[in-house]
Amino acid sequence: MRFTLSSSALSSKLTALSRVINSKNALPILGDFVFEISDNVLRLTASDSENIMKTQIELTESDGDCRFAIDSHNLLEAVKGFSEQPITFDVNQEQNIVKISYQNGLFSLPIENADEFPMPQSVNDFANTIAIPNAILAENINRTIFATAQDELRPVMNGIYFDLTPDFLVVVASDGHKLVRNKIFSIKSEQQAAFILPKKPANLLKNLLGKDGGDVTIRFDERNAEINFSDGSLQCRLIEGRFPNYNSVIPQNNNYEVRVDRLGLLAALRRVQPFANGSSNLIRFHVEGSTLQLDAEDYDFSKTATERMSCDYNGYPMSIGFKGSSFIEILSNVDSTEVLIQLADPSRAGLVLPAEQPDNQEVLMLLMPMLIND
Repeated sequence: MRFTLSSSALSSKLTALSRVINSKNALPILGDFVFEISDNVLRLTASDSENIMKTQIELTESDGDCRFAIDSHNLLEAVKGFSEQPITFDVNQEQNIVKISYQNGLFSLPIENADEFPMPQSVNDFANTIAIPNAILAENINRTIFATAQDELRPVMNGIYFDLTPDFLVVVASDGHKLVRNKIFSIKSEQQAAFILPKKPANLLKNLLGKDGGDVTIRFDERNAEINFSDGSLQCRLIEGRFPNYNSVIPQNNNYEVRVDRLGLLAALRRVQPFANGSSNLIRFHVEGSTLQLDAEDYDFSKTATERMSCDYNGYPMSIGFKGSSFIEILSNVDSTEVLIQLADPSRAGLVLPAEQPDNQEVLMLLMPMLIND
């Protein structure tokens, strides 16, 4: 059986699929790509047993249907350096070998029986469904994934929480010290439903989703999700358990507000942070009138740094400590010229909001304070 396709199309699809595959697998065949050819379309599959990704490519030509598995590492290394050109696969399933010919050469690789590849567990017939515009889902995953935890004792914190309500869809992530909450007002449902998407499939989606105008459809039940996008799908096992009540930790009366240039504050933090204590990474924010002062110190190594910048502030003089690296992460994941930092007192969580919210969305980020010694 023979088929021909574009080398660059194959290389880009295999590169995306390869992110699913683990370096070590309990089943050797999980280190393979599955090729399935029918109706002049090549369907590609890769899995790590918990996540199964599928994509497809239109073939230039083919003379039949077949299905086989091939080692991912060898094939990817062979095709990713090609310039754009047609490449032809000659598949001999009796001898379990495929010959791959291109403009200036030929190589061959062994193939395996694809029937040994584990089948995914489908979502049940009563699954919930969400349709999210491609760009909005990618944007929300990018904005929240940095706040997920790596906590063996609380696995529910290790993913992104999707909470579908009658008023909006909420996308939340938290590691207990920082929290991101996005409300998407254009997506709602009379029937409430929720799921926790693990970090690995979230990262896979982040790299796959583009800026096209299509929708991503997510079907999910208590254990599994099936996510369909423009040229493929991802099936994954969800994190089971109850996500904490995220609204209960968000303060409602942070009445003192600092308005400041986001990129200016981000640059200042990056300059000051190297002078902070290596273990605590504490940076003191002192705000008074129209001045925000950042202070970092590491007396063990006789290092200190101070930087001032202008701001708008409506409260009494206040000093509050925050972890510098976490504040940098927050500012790096906000798309706004200016940010609003809402405070109550030095012992309560600070809120960071974009001064201009995205269309039909509300973004809120929370950071717990650190104790400072005056």
